[in-house]
Amino acid sequence: QVQLVESGGGLVQAGASLRLSCAASTRTYRPYTMGWFRQAPGKEREFVGCINSRGSTINYSDSVKGRFTISKDNAKNTVFLQMSSLKPEDTAVYYCAVDIDRPWLAGVDGNDYDYWGLGTQVTVSS
Repeated sequence: QVQLVESGGGLVQAGASLRLSCAASTRTYRPYTMGWFRQAPGKEREFVGCINSRGSTINYSDSVKGRFTISKDNAKNTVFLQMSSLKPEDTAVYYCAVDIDRPWLAGVDGNDYDYWGLGTQVTVSS
């Protein structure tokens, strides 16, 4: 029902920046919350940030707040994750996800999200 495609990952040095994109495709338009999560090898999936349908509420994890910025283009059904001052601990596969049930809420719980992209690899060297 909602297809998500992430892009923009890559290999960078510590301190560099990357901009991830997530394009959503739906048969019929409906509002939804979009979130970013990441998972490093051997670790649990971690919340990164999210933005509600209106863009009025944005949440970040403490580990990325001040370094990462979420924005979106509703006309293009695309959400962005601008990552700056990257650290080796940011290395992970980054996933975008959609919560269609609570478009007003920028939820931090991955279990609330209904659709997931396949992810894009971000590797930060030290």
